[in-house]
Amino acid sequence: MSSVYHAVDENIGVLVAVKANLMLTDDYSRQFQREANILATLRHPNLPRVSDYFFIPGQGQYLVMDFIEGEDLRERIERLDQLPEREVIIMGAAICDALMYLHNRQPPVIHRDIKPGNIKITPEGHVVLVDFGLVKLLEDNQQTTTGARAMTPGYSPPEQYGTGRTDERSDIYSLGATLYAALTGAVPEDGLSRLTGKDKLTPIRKKRSNISERLSVIIEKALEVDADKRYQNAQDFRVALLDAGNMTTIPIENSLVTPPPRRQNEMPAIHTGISQPLISIPLSESIKKSANHVFPWWMATILLILFISTAWEIQTGAISNFFNSGNKLLVPESTTTSNPLVIISSSPSPPTLTPDKAALLTPEIETEIAGANPFPTGGGGGLIAYASNEDDVVMQLWTYSLVDGTRKKLTHLVDGACQPTWSPNGTEIAFISPCQTKKELYEGARIFTVSISDLEKITPLPVAVDPSGDFDPAWSPDGQKIVFSSLRPGNAPDSKERLVHLYIYDFKSEELKEITDTRWRDRQPAWSPDGKSLAFARKVSSNEIWQSAPDGSNAKRFSGSTNSNDNYPAYSRDGKIIFFTQQSVNGGIPYFSGKRLADAGLALEFRIPPSGQPDLSPAAEMDVSPDGQWFVFERWLDGENHDIYIASINGANVNILVGTPSFEFAPVWQPALLP
Repeated sequence: MSSVYHAVDENIGVLVAVKANLMLTDDYSRQFQREANILATLRHPNLPRVSDYFFIPGQGQYLVMDFIEGEDLRERIERLDQLPEREVIIMGAAICDALMYLHNRQPPVIHRDIKPGNIKITPEGHVVLVDFGLVKLLEDNQQTTTGARAMTPGYSPPEQYGTGRTDERSDIYSLGATLYAALTGAVPEDGLSRLTGKDKLTPIRKKRSNISERLSVIIEKALEVDADKRYQNAQDFRVALLDAGNMTTIPIENSLVTPPPRRQNEMPAIHTGISQPLISIPLSESIKKSANHVFPWWMATILLILFISTAWEIQTGAISNFFNSGNKLLVPESTTTSNPLVIISSSPSPPTLTPDKAALLTPEIETEIAGANPFPTGGGGGLIAYASNEDDVVMQLWTYSLVDGTRKKLTHLVDGACQPTWSPNGTEIAFISPCQTKKELYEGARIFTVSISDLEKITPLPVAVDPSGDFDPAWSPDGQKIVFSSLRPGNAPDSKERLVHLYIYDFKSEELKEITDTRWRDRQPAWSPDGKSLAFARKVSSNEIWQSAPDGSNAKRFSGSTNSNDNYPAYSRDGKIIFFTQQSVNGGIPYFSGKRLADAGLALEFRIPPSGQPDLSPAAEMDVSPDGQWFVFERWLDGENHDIYIASINGANVNILVGTPSFEFAPVWQPALLP
């Protein structure tokens, strides 16, 4: 996965975009190279231009291109819900112009990721197709790299799933789906689900009756699951769209479509009571500042290295680190710059930024779903909350949308945030802060709540402040209580071992109660669906899963095995099974197991997925979907990079949801939204 950053070209003092690929596996590097090679040759008013490329060994590949100001179509749809018919026609015709240019090249260039988030609307009202991360050349016998095999449910045509062959008509489908969403404010039913008969496309006029029948028929034709029934090329689609608007060409006006509203210059300050917030300076002001006053020593070192390497490569006429197959220089001579760009490196341990430095570059996070196959949303509100240090030096809360594959950063706390848990009505999240990274114990942490409709209002849990640390929050099914782990008990009198007990806070009575009081460490509480039981991990000789009543009474050992560490319990939606992460006491790779409540205390665990099926390991922290058919979890296939995955409840149909170079963990599924 990649991130895109705002940056400043010091040569001429203008903003550019720097796309960074920090996943230097063969597949991702090869696809990034493909994207750079293709973009470097493109010149079209509805496409961004590439101006430079550089590579830092062991760190990443970087592609420099036009910075396209404005809002993307996804933001416009979220803001307006449904767009005017004339503007949708003009947008569609403008993107068709870009596709005609791409598809008519030799060999043809297929974008394969057209969706609202990849269409930008500039302050002048012009339309630009961006993000060529999934691009491919339509050549005989060409194989698509793993890094490029991605899709967005609702926008990707059925042939893009699995090993299907994509061509120009695949872009026609995705553009049709994008225009459908712009007209209706809703994502069309997924193409593969329609192809297999599980869904039918809802007619546009059923969602918005005032849309002309002619335009509806045109867009619905572009959305045919059979590629032979769609428009066969972008020119035919463009002619049909303009004909529906009684136009023969796109009107020549100062603004093709309504320009986006003026952006807010400042990010709101978020106060948690833990520490002072980090306030961003408006980007327009930071550009005026002298670089000598804002760059730390480490950035100056990087710039010096880049300057020397760039000058050498330009002089020799080769960028050998990248074009190692004899290709021509990426950047045309007329656009080559001798000075490097000012960028922020996404190193594993970047330094803490001061307010002046933090505002210089603001990252734009890409929102593509990689490697996904079609899957139900699992019920609920359609969001997965999780913690990630993407775009930050500490953990923050993010959400991933199962509807359109977009990611959204929820918190901007200086000390970080993690361990999200949803309220049962799906409108609020409880979490802890500070959070620098994933830990077993979070010393000094407090529990806070935030409404997803008002992210600026963060409220601490109204309990007496204890500097020891409260963490592992879990909201009760009735919404009246939060149970959590805490270091409040201090040390055991005899062993002096640090104690961890469970506490429960009752919002109605405003009472805080310690519900476990043993010499063991009790952590990771989880509620049964009926709210009558708690499951939690208890450290005895090894970690075991225990159960108790919500007041801590009737505590019983649930685990059966004595040679494993059991953690992160999660109930099935019918409350008959407890799933958990299991690992040998001697170490090894963690995996998922489950056991029925009727078998409590017995060594009758079953493996997920069953033996003989493709393994999910290493993996941890599953959360079951509201409909009980799926679970979301944390997985780190390379042993280091933790990503968010989804699978059906039996461990099959595995797909990656969030796969960035950053560290992601603690995914939780949003319940159904209730008033």
